[in-house]
Amino acid sequence: MFIELLKFKVAPDLREYFIQKDAQIWTTALAEYPGFLGKEVWISPNDYTEVILIIRWATLEQWKAIPQAHLQTIEDNFIQALRESYLIVDSGEYQVRKFPHS
Repeated sequence: MFIELLKFKVAPDLREYFIQKDAQIWTTALAEYPGFLGKEVWISPNDYTEVILIIRWATLEQWKAIPQAHLQTIEDNFIQALRESYLIVDSGEYQVRKFPHS
C-alpha cells in the first residue's frame, strides 16, 4: 500500500469548508480510479490553519496512472471553489511496510 500525504495551511474560518469541498471534489473524483483505498483528514486541535490529508492507494502504479489532465481539471475545480484560500506546505509519498511479529 502507498500513502500520499498532503499538508495544507488554510484560513481558520475556512477549514471546515475546505474539508467539505475536498470531499466533494477530490475524494469523489479519486474514488473512481482503481487502487484508491480511501482518505483520512487529520486536523489539529491546536492549529486551526492546518489540514493533513492521508490518501491510501493499493499500488503506486494505480496511483500514478491517473491522467495528469484529469488531475489538473480536478485541481482547477477545487481552486475555483476555494478561490486559492489555501497553500500546500508539504507533500510526500510513503510505502507501508509490515513486519512479522516475533
